[in-house]
Amino acid sequence: MTDRRGFTLVEILVTVAIIAVISAVALLPNVLRSRLNANDAIAQATLKTISNSLENYMISNGAYPLDTGSLLNNAPPYLQTDFFDGQPHNGFMYTAALTGSTYVITATPVSASQGTRSFSISTGSVLTAN
Repeated sequence: MTDRRGFTLVEILVTVAIIAVISAVALLPNVLRSRLNANDAIAQATLKTISNSLENYMISNGAYPLDTGSLLNNAPPYLQTDFFDGQPHNGFMYTAALTGSTYVITATPVSASQGTRSFSISTGSVLTAN
């Protein structure tokens, strides 16, 4: 009769696999939450960029533009990227309500897996979470 001591390779591999699965299940919610928070932060930064371009337009022209194309079609442009092209940008869609004297820009997540809530920025660069 042989004296068996220690673990077999299969037993060690099964144990490591179980630990890996448990770790993955425990960390997955944190990874997903981090992605949502990152998308929210990018949306807020984008709204501030758009607001800065609108405020610069106002300083140069004496009124806010009536459409977003005015921010893109100047030389040099006030805004480098067209966030109002109907395509999602980092999980958010952007809409604009512009008059000559006011503006409201809204960032809405495409789905619940892309952002936690919508954000708006209005005349004077007032950012709010909706």
